[in-house]
Amino acid sequence: YINTKSNQATHTIIFSYDSSSLINHLCSFSLTLASIKIRFLVNNKMKINFKKIDLLIFTSNALICVFLFIVQNKICSQETIEANGPGNTYEELISFLAPNYNPLEVPDCNHASFGQHIDEIYDSDLGDYSFRFFIHVSPDNDRCIDEINDRQRNEIKTYHPSPENLKGTKGEKVIYKWAFKLPYGFQSSPKFTHIHQLKSVGGEFSSMPMYTLTTRLGSPDKLELRYAETEEQITLKETDLSPFLDNWVEVTEQINYSENGYYSISIVDMSSNLQLFYYDNSAIDNPKINWRAGAEFVRPKWGIYRSLVYSDYLRDEEVLFSYFSIEEVSSLNKNQPNNLAVTLYPNPTTGIIVVDIPNFLFAEVLDLSGKIIKSTTKNQIDLVNISDGIYIVKFHNSVNNDIVLRKIIKN
Repeated sequence: YINTKSNQATHTIIFSYDSSSLINHLCSFSLTLASIKIRFLVNNKMKINFKKIDLLIFTSNALICVFLFIVQNKICSQETIEANGPGNTYEELISFLAPNYNPLEVPDCNHASFGQHIDEIYDSDLGDYSFRFFIHVSPDNDRCIDEINDRQRNEIKTYHPSPENLKGTKGEKVIYKWAFKLPYGFQSSPKFTHIHQLKSVGGEFSSMPMYTLTTRLGSPDKLELRYAETEEQITLKETDLSPFLDNWVEVTEQINYSENGYYSISIVDMSSNLQLFYYDNSAIDNPKINWRAGAEFVRPKWGIYRSLVYSDYLRDEEVLFSYFSIEEVSSLNKNQPNNLAVTLYPNPTTGIIVVDIPNFLFAEVLDLSGKIIKSTTKNQIDLVNISDGIYIVKFHNSVNNDIVLRKIIKN
């Protein structure tokens, strides 16, 4: 386990290894020692103290067991980068994502007078440093390609030259984590404003992301999770964008890269620890294809990538990210409490909401600051005397006291 830290960023790396080679060497060493001992015992011509040879054989066998355990549990790698102060931001991101290459898709060359479009600043709400991604309606464009004038981006990514443990390959199970904050008054495009993508490299549909977290102008503005098995996208889930504005949230995204793989994403308010968004594909009719024919690997992307078709709706923006983490794991946690079946109706409501949840114990209604404003043991929640707005209901289950969070709207 290695933890390297400069004055710009922190990288946490759990080593990867060639397990079969290590085990082969240890087995050969152990067998050689055993062979030497047998020869001396058979010849019986010398008085030999075998304690040291026995100790070496035991140590070698113990190491074999350790590495077999590691292989069985498929412990692979985890890497994390955290913002840690101004200066050398590009160099730190490059060393994390693709050393000696260029994994940054920034509009600098088309807007050289501004300078670098990613830097690091201290955020008082976070109480720490964060990466700041700038995007300007004009003159920023898409990777300084003159022919592309209908969109613009400022993103980081993994790609071909990136370390293997940062690229998702077939059969792997990966957890992506990051934290971000959208500014107050953030203006979304009516077409798309991507914050994150999981995108196949290679194959017929490489230009279309598999999973996309995007915002969209509307009444109200929405945060959407989009999915594409081939070249057609669908919306898996959407929610009101307002709870995410001027607010630090933490994202945990899990995926099994296979033709019938698990996927989930959870977004949690970092100040109240309330879950603002959750989706998984465990339902029978949810899409399960997480690997496309002809793909070489899947790469994550973060930043801001938006359409300029309706540029009058847009403004110059700054999006903050505090860290990025990529972890290969042996299994994914599918036992999220929020997978429990909960039915609320009507939602939105003008007053009374009916609750249907297995083994219901009691429920608490919280505002978006995390303050409890109502508690009930009944299967109806009376919101008649509560102000219009968005609230979170925390349900407690009587079996294992599991907690389920759901959003409700009073209007």
